[in-house]
Amino acid sequence: MNLKTVLTKETISMHLRGTTKQEIINELLDILVRANKIQDREAALSAVMEREEKMSTGMKHGIAIPHGKSATIRDLVACIGISDLPVEFDALDHEPCRIFIMTLSPIEKTGPHLQFLAEISLLFKSSEKRQEILQAASAEEILRILAE
Repeated sequence: MNLKTVLTKETISMHLRGTTKQEIINELLDILVRANKIQDREAALSAVMEREEKMSTGMKHGIAIPHGKSATIRDLVACIGISDLPVEFDALDHEPCRIFIMTLSPIEKTGPHLQFLAEISLLFKSSEKRQEILQAASAEEILRILAE
């Protein structure tokens, strides 16, 4: 999977304002709504929160990957948000997060969803990549970093 086919400059936000997990999730959903990637915001929110209740999607190294599956989604959609301040997200390493990648996918298609999550997790294992993302000045720069 090529991240550039899923992410666009319209699905990247450089300065999330939320200070809680719920606020960040809502901001990420708003990005997807504005980019016309999801039509049923409530169903998307329900899918993400249902997944979050099973186990936090806060990973390690300041990254969270809130995600969910919904019958209202036809193809995998994703967005990235960067927070200027660390946000508590119940991460595996108990550290706050600043990089948030949300993905939503159809219930019946697991392949693209798993492939996207695998590619994202590989990408962000690199501390250099994480630093580049945090220091990026624009959505276009983030797309370039992700494509490298």
